[in-house]
Amino acid sequence: MLLTVLAVAIVIAAVSGFTAYRAQKAVKHVRYVGMLDVASEKIAKTIRGMEINARNVFDEVEKHLDSPEAVIAALESKVSLNPEVRGYFAAFEPNYFPKEGQWFEPYVHHVDSSAFEMRLVGSARHNYHKSDWYVRAKKSNESFWSEPYYYYDGTKISGHYTTFVKSVFDKTGRLACVCGADMTFEWLAKELQRIDEGNRHNELLDVFIDNDADYFTVVINSDGSCIAHPEGKSVKMTQEQVGRSLELRKKGVIDLEVNGVPSRVYYAPIEHVDWSVALVVKK
Repeated sequence: MLLTVLAVAIVIAAVSGFTAYRAQKAVKHVRYVGMLDVASEKIAKTIRGMEINARNVFDEVEKHLDSPEAVIAALESKVSLNPEVRGYFAAFEPNYFPKEGQWFEPYVHHVDSSAFEMRLVGSARHNYHKSDWYVRAKKSNESFWSEPYYYYDGTKISGHYTTFVKSVFDKTGRLACVCGADMTFEWLAKELQRIDEGNRHNELLDVFIDNDADYFTVVINSDGSCIAHPEGKSVKMTQEQVGRSLELRKKGVIDLEVNGVPSRVYYAPIEHVDWSVALVVKK
């Protein structure tokens, strides 16, 4: 009888322990999904703020299409509007200003934290009319964020960029130019740092997630490549299933190796851009 009671007690304890373990895993899953949703909302809010600032500059250009000098003055007057923007440009249609010829693209950019300069960058060598962002802007007439790219010219402005792009029309409805705001991904890395720090100091999360849990938040492109990492590192999601889900802008979770480390990856699309945010939890 004693052995029977002991066996039953062991079974009950085992079942209870397993049930508690499963319940704890379920709660952790919910918490991580919640962290992902918050990260996605915060990043989307930051991006909307960047867009509003850029649109203010583009609107100023639209008001001053009377002359090349007026356009340049409009760009220079707003260049300090957002310190996270490396530079603003207005890429004009061929011969919009006849005296400027086929390529007229004034570019006002920061040299350092306070100084800036203006350059005319349009030329046969830099035929922006054939650039993907210019062609897309002419076809869609909608604002968008360009694909991430690396720019190098041997100066301090070399680096990884994305550009917020919008078509600008004159009073007759004719396309005048395509405006853009060039931004490095430093601002996005800073935002990820703030998000991760906020999670690690969240007392409610600490109740359900171990203090030594190793996780970080990244922004990834539709092909799974890393756009921004809180510590500037590179991350690649190589699983084909994730890549397809990202292209379809779906939300999900999957177990896979991230840079050789077994991890659980929670991912979700970010509003307004073709990027996704991913929460990588190392196992």
